[in-house]
Amino acid sequence: MLRIAQIAPLIESVPPRLYGGTERVVAYLTDALVKLGHDVTLFASGDSITRAKLVSVTPTALRLSNCVDLMAGNILQLQEVMDRSHEFDLLHFHTDYLHFPVTRRSHKKTLTTLHGRLDIPELKPLYEKFYDMPVVSISNSQRRPIPMANWVSTVYHGLPADLYKYGKGEGDYVAFLGRFSPEKRADRAIEIARRANMKIKVAAKVDKADEKYFEKEIRHLLDQPHVEYLQEIGEQEKGPLLANAKALLFPIDWPEPFGMVLIEAMACGTPVIAYNHGSVPEIIEHGKTGFIVNSLDKAVEALKNIHLISRDTCRETFERRFSDLVMAQNYVRLYEKALHKQSERSYYLTQAYRK
Repeated sequence: MLRIAQIAPLIESVPPRLYGGTERVVAYLTDALVKLGHDVTLFASGDSITRAKLVSVTPTALRLSNCVDLMAGNILQLQEVMDRSHEFDLLHFHTDYLHFPVTRRSHKKTLTTLHGRLDIPELKPLYEKFYDMPVVSISNSQRRPIPMANWVSTVYHGLPADLYKYGKGEGDYVAFLGRFSPEKRADRAIEIARRANMKIKVAAKVDKADEKYFEKEIRHLLDQPHVEYLQEIGEQEKGPLLANAKALLFPIDWPEPFGMVLIEAMACGTPVIAYNHGSVPEIIEHGKTGFIVNSLDKAVEALKNIHLISRDTCRETFERRFSDLVMAQNYVRLYEKALHKQSERSYYLTQAYRK
């Protein structure tokens, strides 16, 4: 049994009430580790729900509070983690690089999963400076912008096997699920469905940063007769939406680090039509769990041939590669490897001291 601290961002609860990919993964990982018999403590907002021990420095997720200074809570949480670090074998951070200056010289073993995009210019010198901090990628493609980072492994996200029910795709529509942003390309999805003479159900949120884009580029597209706009939906609505869809459209235009909706669709037995960017070819097997395309014409052609994809195979692939227990077991192997290296290093240092 390992004593593990999971440190989550405070911006959303764990799991989030609606949208929030990182916090959902932390929730599933934490609960799966408990299922496997480990002693887990979750550092997260006070409104989080977990099978682990919960330690919180803020009563609610920062996005839902009246918090003005977001950094204050994060610094407070980091100090709380360090004050209690002696209680754990390993500290697993999901808060990007915030803790690097504090934990770099700490005797405590750490691991950091990077959940976001890394093709940002300011990140390269940061990871060059902190070249020795062990980090985990959520796809191999995520690593490309900062190959100098101390990558120790890639661990794909996972979902509880019973979270979504298998569906036969009996609804006469395709689905788009996510955010209205330039890189997610809801406009492409709507156009693909129109050209294929298919209805599309669109469930997406509008972040404040994307409000102008939504008003200018997207809102008028939602008035077309083949489009049904569902706004932002939660877990209870997401399952039936995907299970009854003929396919999920994922026509992204950016290097997506992972794409949770891809494995959500597979969990429902729903094939995916996705553009070939970022992690897509690592998650979707072309011709087996969906089609990977590079143009509108190819996407329309793929949609017309979607019946060639076995929904049973989609579900089986999810269970084999992307369940929460598979993810947790992969992390446990990393924890044990890291602790074994630490033990070896301590032994050699002790022997050298005695000499």
